[in-house]
Amino acid sequence: MIRAAVVLLPIWASAAQAQILDFPANATLQASEESPLDSYDLPVAIWADGVLPVTAAEGAFTREAWRIVAPSLTTLQLLRPLREQLRERGFRIIFECQTEACGGFDFRFATATLPPPEMQVNLGDFRFLTAERTAAGGAEYVTLFVSRTAQAGYAQVTRVGPVLSDTARIVRPSAPLSREIAAGGRQISLASQLETTGRAVLPDLAFATGSARLEDQAFDILADLAIYLADHPDLSVALVGHTDSVGGLDANIALSKRRAGSVMERLISVYGVNRNRLAAEGMGYLAPVASNLTEQGREANRRVEVIITSTQ
Repeated sequence: MIRAAVVLLPIWASAAQAQILDFPANATLQASEESPLDSYDLPVAIWADGVLPVTAAEGAFTREAWRIVAPSLTTLQLLRPLREQLRERGFRIIFECQTEACGGFDFRFATATLPPPEMQVNLGDFRFLTAERTAAGGAEYVTLFVSRTAQAGYAQVTRVGPVLSDTARIVRPSAPLSREIAAGGRQISLASQLETTGRAVLPDLAFATGSARLEDQAFDILADLAIYLADHPDLSVALVGHTDSVGGLDANIALSKRRAGSVMERLISVYGVNRNRLAAEGMGYLAPVASNLTEQGREANRRVEVIITSTQ
């Protein structure tokens, strides 16, 4: 249970009201946004017949994304302590669902979330609930959106109700696309490369030796690419794998395409990128960027590139 490790980390509070939820010591606040007065459509039932049933609520609005370093926990283990805290504080659970029972892909993308990488939703493993209680200033609502990746759990908490803050803000731990890629002796950001040449190498991706399996770790460059795609919803891209010249052409083309496919699946499952905007291809050793006569050159040739294919 997470609850055994909790420390007091307030999600929201005012001088007149105690905090609603405590998060564990291994949790960090990734991003938050607040408004002293806003409206929010709370999901109250599963996606069905092309519609997500909602209830409109108005009041002070807060949304926060938390990352919990507990990769072995299930989404139920992540959700249950938070759900229990809500009940202890007088909230009533009015709707709760899990992944496909929620409506799967359709439910996920009809439900507002903070952007990745601060909030990551695995389309194959998430839980959602809506809760309400009567507060001094009127009705108060909380929704929880919980998911997990191979590296961590994620929980988004959205609250609307009586006024708690007079300031609107959003806090992100770091500026997106701040990491830079070495190219021709210069440092060029992923965004700059895509906007000037329409393509970029995705550096530092790690695959098991002789395998197409992408290692189970966080890759900052994939988070950057997901943010870039979220900021440019009209773009589609191809992920193109390349190999060195060791081995036969057919085998290398197949391996390079499988590696590009592994990157594509990671972008979909961990960062929530729409599958329809991605394609995976393989070139084998047909497009080297360095000599295959040296180990350094062969290493440079083993890569995955992203290429903008459409702006529609």
